[in-house]
Amino acid sequence: MGKGEFAQGLYEELLGEYSAAIAIYKGSGKKFFQALAFQLDIPTENDEGKPLTMDQLKEEIASNCNDSTLLIFPEAKRLTTGIRYWLEDLMASGVRVVCLAVANPGRDIFLEMLEIELEMPSDQRIREVMRSEAKRQGLNISESRLAELQPLAGRNPMVAKKVVRNESLGLKQHKPEHTQYVVIMPIIIAALMSFGIIRFIGMGTGNKSLYIFGGVSLVAGMTLKQLGSIRGARKRLGQ
Repeated sequence: MGKGEFAQGLYEELLGEYSAAIAIYKGSGKKFFQALAFQLDIPTENDEGKPLTMDQLKEEIASNCNDSTLLIFPEAKRLTTGIRYWLEDLMASGVRVVCLAVANPGRDIFLEMLEIELEMPSDQRIREVMRSEAKRQGLNISESRLAELQPLAGRNPMVAKKVVRNESLGLKQHKPEHTQYVVIMPIIIAALMSFGIIRFIGMGTGNKSLYIFGGVSLVAGMTLKQLGSIRGARKRLGQ
């Protein structure tokens, strides 16, 4: 499953053992903390019935959290610096915090956390996600067409749903949405540099054949590299 589904499953599994809350930051700090407070049964209004400010919500949540509190954030990369510093104080007081992200940001609170790498969803799971999304869209996709569409999604459930939605709209899909490839440009540059070194060795030793081979190889390699970077015109719709 994807990290969002995993986070929801973890929340439902541990809800009886901990006072748990799950939230995704979507640009509004106040709504983010209100969602946490609501799930933790923490009041979001003062004695006069007025909504608490964001700073008051942070203080109220911090004062009511302890080592039996569990906070789960499926999109940890969205957390602002202020929220992360606030979480740092909560973690120091014993609050359990679970953050999920595609890659470890490697800063502040993430350096204090245990890092667990989850396995990628299986091909069968991606197929199930695509079938479920097709059924929700009212789209009848054959198994053969599903097999053609699956490589476009890679191992990402969200991309798998998007591929099915594009299929329902009749959009042409040829290139994968994901990036599961190795960048070999450093290897190419290193190979070209080695030809340059051979050329200088030939120059220093007076070996004309080595000098010519290194120079020709370097120029040929640079020429092929430039030819490989040629791209066609990329005009936007309406241009």
